[in-house]
Amino acid sequence: MSQDVSKTKTHGQTPKSTVKWYHVEFEADILVDTYAGLLSDQSIILAINSSFVDPLMQFEAQLKIIEISFQKLFSLPNLNRVKSMGKDPKDIEDIENLYKNIFNVYEDTLIILVSKDFYKIQILKEMTTWMNQNEQYLQERAMLIITRVLMFASKRAKKCPSIDAPCLGVMAAELSLLCAHEDPLITQQASSGMNYVLYIAMCQNSNAKKPKSIRLSDGETDNLHVTSSDFELLYKTTQGGRNKIAQSVGQILLPHLLTDFVFTLLKKLSSPDTDTAFEAASLLKLTLDYHAQKITMVSKIVDDIYEQLSMDSSHAMKAVLLNVISLLTRTSPKKVIFQLLEFPVPVDKALLLMWQAVSTESSVAFQVLKTILSVLKGKPGEVEGTLVERRRFSLDATNMMPVAASQALCTFLLVNSYRKVVAKLFPEFLMALMLQLFYCSQLLKDTGQDRPLYVRDGLKALLNCSGLKEVNEALEKKNFWNQFAQDMDHQYGIHFIAKTLSECNFPQFPETLHYVYKIAVKDSRRSEDTIVTIIFFTELLKNFFKESLPKEFFTPFRSWINDSNPSVSKMSLQKIASMAPVFSEIQNVSNLLLPILDAFLSKEHTVIIRAMLTLRNILSKLDKVIYSTVCDKIASSYCPLMDHVNGGVQCMAIRHFGDLLMDMSDYKWMLNHTILGGLVPLILFLESTELRIMKACRYTLTMCFSQLKWSTAYLLQEDNYDFESLVLSICNNLISSYESYIIDLISDTLGFLGSSRAFLKRGSIILVVVERVTREEDPVIAILAEKTHKLFKEIAYRIASSTVKQTLRRWVKVIRAKKLKPIYNLPNVIAIVEKKTVEDFVEMKDKESLLELTDEKSNVQVQKKESFFAT
Repeated sequence: MSQDVSKTKTHGQTPKSTVKWYHVEFEADILVDTYAGLLSDQSIILAINSSFVDPLMQFEAQLKIIEISFQKLFSLPNLNRVKSMGKDPKDIEDIENLYKNIFNVYEDTLIILVSKDFYKIQILKEMTTWMNQNEQYLQERAMLIITRVLMFASKRAKKCPSIDAPCLGVMAAELSLLCAHEDPLITQQASSGMNYVLYIAMCQNSNAKKPKSIRLSDGETDNLHVTSSDFELLYKTTQGGRNKIAQSVGQILLPHLLTDFVFTLLKKLSSPDTDTAFEAASLLKLTLDYHAQKITMVSKIVDDIYEQLSMDSSHAMKAVLLNVISLLTRTSPKKVIFQLLEFPVPVDKALLLMWQAVSTESSVAFQVLKTILSVLKGKPGEVEGTLVERRRFSLDATNMMPVAASQALCTFLLVNSYRKVVAKLFPEFLMALMLQLFYCSQLLKDTGQDRPLYVRDGLKALLNCSGLKEVNEALEKKNFWNQFAQDMDHQYGIHFIAKTLSECNFPQFPETLHYVYKIAVKDSRRSEDTIVTIIFFTELLKNFFKESLPKEFFTPFRSWINDSNPSVSKMSLQKIASMAPVFSEIQNVSNLLLPILDAFLSKEHTVIIRAMLTLRNILSKLDKVIYSTVCDKIASSYCPLMDHVNGGVQCMAIRHFGDLLMDMSDYKWMLNHTILGGLVPLILFLESTELRIMKACRYTLTMCFSQLKWSTAYLLQEDNYDFESLVLSICNNLISSYESYIIDLISDTLGFLGSSRAFLKRGSIILVVVERVTREEDPVIAILAEKTHKLFKEIAYRIASSTVKQTLRRWVKVIRAKKLKPIYNLPNVIAIVEKKTVEDFVEMKDKESLLELTDEKSNVQVQKKESFFAT
């Protein structure tokens, strides 16, 4: 051809024709260069394909080369223009063949890649994107290549249905839009390509219904060219336009591919090409109308819609975007609600529009509100990992969905269909909002943020739509809603609402009580939930059961009293105390009193104090006959607390023990043994440095002396008080009336000898009559008393555990009171404790050699020793 060109130059052509021919020659050179470049690129691409490079890196490298080739190839002039380059028919034929070979090389390269790795069919997806980037590209040629490669791929998919083609959803979306292209040739190619894509998808989806119109005959297997018969056969699938495409796509594509299809169309709504945007909107609506239930990544779609509306509130496709929300809500209400609740609070304009779009779907009002309800039962600020139900949460480390749910509820309650459903779920929503009142007040107080009023607005809307405007107005008159906006105590708020509901005799009381009781008997995973339930439940019972209470209703209180969380225990005890007149009238009241007594064993001193106060409230209202059946058990429960390490607990236990004795003055004989068992701490703590404990001991000892009919009370008066004289008087009364309790008294006293508090150590020594005797003038008795003093101190340190103490007490009881003389052989007693056997002790006791005096020949010393024991 270059020789022909040189000839024309020498045959006297005009300057104008010469310039034109130079231009033609230049374009012909471009074709040659393009062809050479494609061959070079093909060799590189195929070389990469045969390498051991990482598949992902391999694909990316190939895609980059293919894109560069695409830009060169489809920027060429069209075929008609290329034909004009030829001088004669032979030139024209050569140029046309070269032109077609260029595109064939590109097509062959793609077919080779797809034949080696079907995954690389997604190069075609990229080509549909590239061809729309520049209107000057040869779009028809591009579509022809895409269709041919898809036809090849469809035949391979028929032979090997387990191929991997994750891009089919996106490709189907791109081709479906091109089916509405203004160029009929492009539309025809896109329609054919669409059907091949659906055929490949059908091979992947064994459950898909296969239309007869797209089944390929065996004779077509080896034909890689698109024939008119192929178009006629495949075109029938989508000849119905958008509607048919939407139906076919939903029937054939797997759910995840259909989701890609929808998401791609959603992205196209923001296209600057209005025709493309409107076509995408139409297809999107039709597809969701038919197949919204198959969409999997609902959260991803909702996220994208929110982003589009947030970036442009006057979005041209705003109505379409909101309609998508409505259609997704119709089939996946829970997924849509959870995703909407993840957005930040307070809601912005875009999110409010989306909530309103959800509310238009009245057919799923119940499911929507049940989802909102489940979220309202959650705790704002709770760390994601502690939640029971694992869901997709926002990037924030804390869960603020319940706060958003309160605001969403206000939106839904403006819609009549939703108001009707909420009225049926009144008890559940009421308690859920009570929980939010508790949580939000606590959380926002800790974080220092302003208090949002979503819970308040939700409560008002709930009352109004449930026929309880009277309650709302009553709260308004009491200025409750204004206090709500301030720093109102959350427990007071719950109590106030429950009380106002009761005062207005709200008609939903039966179902509300039933629901609250149901959650009361269930174990809650959060102590805050339990506290809210206790407050609300008690207030309902208090206002509707004035005289008696069914026994079923105090069942949850029994478990709450001994809850592992001290706050729950204290709240339940406090509420029991507030209902003391009612609880005191129930049958088998001991079933309630015993758990309260068990609370005396709590490690938390505030729980013990609250338990003692509650017990006194009930006892003050209790029938005396019933009281008498439990008084001994109660009195015994006070005794271990009378030397408690906490001064408040100790003081209250001592005083309440005295109150019980006063209450049971007509049943003195029932409590004498308990009084005697509790004398030691009452006596010793008379010398306490805490004035309140000392006064409590005097008060209770006065009650004890009165019960025991001892004339010792006058020694407790300030003018007559002398500790040693009081102890001596008590011991004399014990010896004369209750001799058998002497050993118990000594045993209990020994436990205080090792105390670090001086007044207890001194009181213990005085109580076992040692200090007075150590001051005896007779040196023998004084020495023996000093020896005894030391032995008692040694034993006190040895008795480190209550188990050893109890064992010693049992062994010492073996000795009769009138044989106190062996007490001087305490070294042997210590040996007995170490041997841990009663038999060894009895055997040793019978031996005459248990006691050896310093001078055995001195009868005077023996007589003096015996007189000491008599003392």
